[in-house]
Amino acid sequence: MAASPAEPRAESRAVSLVERRSIDVVPDGERHGSAFSQFTLWLGANLQITAVITGALAVVFGAGAFWAVIGLALGNVLGGAVMALHSAQGPRLGLPQMISSRAQFGVRGAIVPLALVIVMYVGFFASGSVLAGQAVGELTGLGETPGIVVFALVTGVAAAVGYRLIHTLGRLASLICALAFVYLGFRLLQRADPGALLADRAFELPVFLLAVALAASWQLAYGPYVADYSRYLPRSTSGRATFWWTLAGTGLGSQWSMTFGALAAAAAGGAFSGHEVTFVVGLGGTGIIASALYFVIALGKLTINVLNTYGGFMSLVTSVSGFRGQAVLSQRSRAAYIGGIMVAGTVIALLGKDSFLTSFKDFLLFLLTAFTPWSAINLVDYYLIAKERYDLPAFSDPAGRYGAWRWRALTVYVIGLLAQFPFLATHFYTGPLVGALGGADVSWIVGLAVPAAAYWLLARNDTAHVPDRTILGPAAQAGGPEAAGGAQPQTDTGASTTATGGPRT
Repeated sequence: MAASPAEPRAESRAVSLVERRSIDVVPDGERHGSAFSQFTLWLGANLQITAVITGALAVVFGAGAFWAVIGLALGNVLGGAVMALHSAQGPRLGLPQMISSRAQFGVRGAIVPLALVIVMYVGFFASGSVLAGQAVGELTGLGETPGIVVFALVTGVAAAVGYRLIHTLGRLASLICALAFVYLGFRLLQRADPGALLADRAFELPVFLLAVALAASWQLAYGPYVADYSRYLPRSTSGRATFWWTLAGTGLGSQWSMTFGALAAAAAGGAFSGHEVTFVVGLGGTGIIASALYFVIALGKLTINVLNTYGGFMSLVTSVSGFRGQAVLSQRSRAAYIGGIMVAGTVIALLGKDSFLTSFKDFLLFLLTAFTPWSAINLVDYYLIAKERYDLPAFSDPAGRYGAWRWRALTVYVIGLLAQFPFLATHFYTGPLVGALGGADVSWIVGLAVPAAAYWLLARNDTAHVPDRTILGPAAQAGGPEAAGGAQPQTDTGASTTATGGPRT
């Protein structure tokens, strides 16, 4: 009787529990899972307290609950669709999201958007730690500041373990947090009349567009790292399936949380701001129930903060490797990168914890300004110019097909940034055209449309850098630890390549 392949596969799972890959290509032999894993990951990542706060902000800053919920839904669909288009790149390329930016910006030029991406990760780590620190402090009796520190340490350890643990946390959080939010929603409707909460139908365009922008920024901020969590899927995974499962998970999870937040803020009035965690837990009850809800809040924040830490680690390595040419890291180097992000985010959390709501709103809108041009350029290039055909080994070679700096994309990116400023409305800056629009912030629409059109017009006839087929290095077909920049590339259309030897779940 032939030996069963189950034993070596089980051994492979055990060995690879702690991830050894960073920005190098994931070989076909290590691909595993199905597109449905994107649904559970992003559902769990969005059923959490920061998404609740984001929904509440629309009401806190002036919208009625009825139009706030509609605006949030529109923003989640529009922003979520852009985010899911990035997710569909993961199985095709087997690389972290920001590595693909080298095709547009150059191997070293990609550091320009990457610098802002790193700021994003540290900022979201900090904001998440503030809210989770409140929950951990209440749960353990240590208080808010020690709670923030403990939470940060746990986050760093989980991020160091890597991809498999992240998806496990997503599945766990999607189930536990969904049950908790059903219970909290029921309790909220017991304490407040939903008809009364939604009775105010007065429509004000500026605050409606604020609600749309808040939700869209929430989704678009995932764009720079969403493919990090789909890159282990088999290369044969349908792009449509990856897109729809990602959109379903992130859209349902975020809208569920944000709707709850908008209704909770409308019901609580001034009692919500500054006491977000205790108010939400207070809806559920006291004693054991309160402790369970504090745990749920911490679990939800752990899921998303691990994503932020892991994404920050990927972005730092991508930035450094553009100049050093290193794609494979030792475990010690991996821990150092993750530790640096953890320390920076924790320091910011401790310094900013007393003015969270206003700071977080402005932070989200700032991120939207920085990432909409990047998303537009990346998606136009991938789907319309290159038509999903990239040279993976060239991503590691500043002298190769994509060069060190691609000034066309960098120029369009700067134009996309500048085009938004006349339409931007934040606490620290208001553009000159905001008043003419009644105070509405439409900068994110401009930030998508202007660079998308400009890049397409400038790049549509310049396809000399586009290969006839996707070019894979030897590492993409093997199971070894080689980097994406192998010596002799191989070609592949992507249609017939399937994973071999990787576990499917």
